[in-house]
Amino acid sequence: MALASVTPPVAAAHPGPTRRAGLLRSLLSLVLAVGLVLAAPVAAARALSAADLPARPPAEHVLDGADVLSRAGKAEIERQLQAFGAERVDARLITLNRLDYGLDLSTLAGQLLERWSADPPAGSSPDPLLLLLIDTQTRSTAIAAQAPLDRQLPDELLESTAATTMAQPLRSGDRYRQSAVDALQRLAAVLQGGEDPGEPVIEETAAVVSNIPTREETSSSNAFTWVIVLLVVGTVVPMLTWWVFSR
Repeated sequence: MALASVTPPVAAAHPGPTRRAGLLRSLLSLVLAVGLVLAAPVAAARALSAADLPARPPAEHVLDGADVLSRAGKAEIERQLQAFGAERVDARLITLNRLDYGLDLSTLAGQLLERWSADPPAGSSPDPLLLLLIDTQTRSTAIAAQAPLDRQLPDELLESTAATTMAQPLRSGDRYRQSAVDALQRLAAVLQGGEDPGEPVIEETAAVVSNIPTREETSSSNAFTWVIVLLVVGTVVPMLTWWVFSR
């Protein structure tokens, strides 16, 4: 008589409380990490206004809020800004990556001039402020000068320097260091009694000569007509030849 062996059923394994707690902690850690990654660009792109900047001029003359300057570039610009002290000018560079809604760079420059000059240290006669601002999101630039510095640096010079000398390196490749250096050199030349070097020369790119005809040249050409004529001749002549010799 055959004996049937019955294997007792094996109970399904269920995670215990400790394992479930570990899985829950891992899931929460993953959600938190994803949330931090997603929130980082939002925090970095937070809109800025004058209230978000220091209440008084900081110790450093370069305030690179957009973090677009290298360490060497920042040190070079810092030296140039400090050199304006010999002309009794407190020159500063500010970069930022997003302005508050409805706020333009020129308005922000005016607000900073008013804010940083409203509460000077007691018993001191601070030098007039000269502010150079760059908005890296829109590549816009602005320069503002505090009275009586505007007598030496009139509005026309500041507007020209911001719109051309500063803007040109940004349009040709986001060269933030070059933008600041060129503007400071131009303004320093005027402050030291020299003539305005003027706006930078914009190099015009020569048009590449191409052998490909333009749409206008193609439309005015009679090449299509010649193609049709050749096709007709190539078809009719063989047919006429065959008809003549086949008779």
